[in-house]
Amino acid sequence: MRYRDQFERQVVHEDVWIPTRDGRTRLHARIWRPVDAESDPVPALLEYLPYRKSDWTAPRDAQRHPWYAGHGYASVRVDIRGHGDSEGTPGDEYDAQELADGVDVVNWLAAQPWCTGKVGMFGISWGGFNSLQIAALAPEPLKAVVTVCSTDDRYDNDVHYTGGAVLGIDMLAWAGTMLAFASRPPDPANVGADRWLPMWRERLDSLVPFLHTWLDHQQRDAYWKHGSVCEDYTAIDAAVLAVGGWNDPYRDTVLRLVEHLPADRVRGLIGPWSHQYPDRGLPPGPAIGFLQETLRWWDQHLKDTDTGVMREPLLRAWINDPVPPATSYDVMPGRWVGDDNWPSPKVTWSERALAAGSESVLVRSPLHTGLDAGRFFPFGNASDLPPDQREEDGRSVCFDSEPLTGRIEILGRPRVRLRLDSATARANVIVRLCDVAPDGASTLVTRGVLNLLSRHGRDQAVEWTPGTYEDVEVELTGIGYAFPPGHRVRVAVSDAYWPWVWPHGERGELRVVPADSAVLLPVRAAGEEPPIVFEEPEQASPLPVTYDRPAEPRPERLVTHDVAAGEWTLEVDPNYGGSRTYPDGLRYEESARETYRVRGDAPLSASAVSEWRIRLRRGDDFDAEIMARTELRASAADFVMDSRIEARANGETVVKRSWHHTSARTSG
Repeated sequence: MRYRDQFERQVVHEDVWIPTRDGRTRLHARIWRPVDAESDPVPALLEYLPYRKSDWTAPRDAQRHPWYAGHGYASVRVDIRGHGDSEGTPGDEYDAQELADGVDVVNWLAAQPWCTGKVGMFGISWGGFNSLQIAALAPEPLKAVVTVCSTDDRYDNDVHYTGGAVLGIDMLAWAGTMLAFASRPPDPANVGADRWLPMWRERLDSLVPFLHTWLDHQQRDAYWKHGSVCEDYTAIDAAVLAVGGWNDPYRDTVLRLVEHLPADRVRGLIGPWSHQYPDRGLPPGPAIGFLQETLRWWDQHLKDTDTGVMREPLLRAWINDPVPPATSYDVMPGRWVGDDNWPSPKVTWSERALAAGSESVLVRSPLHTGLDAGRFFPFGNASDLPPDQREEDGRSVCFDSEPLTGRIEILGRPRVRLRLDSATARANVIVRLCDVAPDGASTLVTRGVLNLLSRHGRDQAVEWTPGTYEDVEVELTGIGYAFPPGHRVRVAVSDAYWPWVWPHGERGELRVVPADSAVLLPVRAAGEEPPIVFEEPEQASPLPVTYDRPAEPRPERLVTHDVAAGEWTLEVDPNYGGSRTYPDGLRYEESARETYRVRGDAPLSASAVSEWRIRLRRGDDFDAEIMARTELRASAADFVMDSRIEARANGETVVKRSWHHTSARTSG
């Protein structure tokens, strides 16, 4: 990593308030721009998030916003309404108010004397989401977007549902996280010593746990269509650089965007990365000079400079070389390939029956199948990726190929077609694609989920008629991977995947006919490739933040089995950064734990709990503490949610609230 603090243009930064159209609410912004921008205006770049520019994202912001400013842009970081230092109260994720405010910010930036009138938006995860969503609203100044680890489909490619099934691990975990995050106070250093406490009370009084809403909408309805740009790709006029990683759950968005957006306005880039910007150097690498790559995009579309970026392949993708299973890789071996079209004519479908014979096989997996799934959102931590899958394979029904006689590279979304019957009206089917080495080690390549209720469409729930066979297709998450000679391709089928997938209320079983079922692999022709190279990572000088080592270190992921009770427990420390001290004296402390339990063959024993504690303090006048707890469980008929928060200012309770909510199990 190269760090820079000297640039072609001298950089200044300032904090400002940006008005919104309601005339009552202002958003707090931090702007880095060239000091001479009023005499030599520049385009503006916007990153728009709820994650607090004054503390939580401050280290990340310092890496990139000053860098962009030094290269001739006004780089702007704005807190969403009701979060960080912005006024107002928090709403649901990506709600109409958030997007309308974002349009107001874009138009305000374009009107500033230091701006040329052209604006770009960028972000990872939430910021990548709303960049696409605001682009679909087409504010005139917004000309280009860089969206990283984001989705075009809020229902089937986010933290709520997968294949129509309830995402047990992140439906609960992210709802609990956002309840804690939305409970954080503004910083008195930015909003005033007399204003922060009233603003905080207003926020806390307005809170409603996201989990209630998410589980009230178990099919793909108008709630999920809002903000899903896949509903109308033609609404996006801005040029889109879509970026993802094979170890991020949102990578399929890149494949869909390069397929559906006009080729003269889109490029896709997928590396081996986790849910991180590709220049940060977090596992798995290799990291690239991502800021330089995005600068080419901005210069092309905001400064009308031919940088050659539109002569790059439509899709640049990393093909992972085979590796032994591990929960972290510093660097993933592999190579870059380029395709000028997607779907690519270099990719053909190879279909193989799962097995010979007409007899059906029984699939009835233990409910704790899935404990070795790894983290839904890998962040580059030591325990994020799936370990050796042999135990998971033993809890599934596996279909293996013969040992391969040559190298096979795949790129795209594999599919598995299953002829099956379900013994119950409601069931899930999970398919994993694994690379099995000669010594038996099983590396997870990719996987897919299908809630059989949604087999005819995610907008409906059609119960199965037990005793009847149907053909269903499970689409697996996209991947670039090379199977080596001598290895076997394994298709593993289960009807449980806890805690990723919440079990239906009744214990069931599936019968699969292997001869009438098949795996379809997107095989990419191997051969010489034009070189695809990136510069070495470069960033602005890091923010001098002091990070604490945990006083009581604990495992990031701990699985325990109470043999007598037959109960399996997974405890997760999401490890978002822990406790740290900022240069302005702000002390930020953070601790979180997620706990998932399931017992024996009892699907109604499944439970998930998220617990958070956050404390912010500076000097003797500012000391705010938040405790949040969210629990999800289910009866045969309902999902049951209990949440609570307690907020304290200088040791005294400000607000104590609790919620109890049930949602009928319409399809979950």
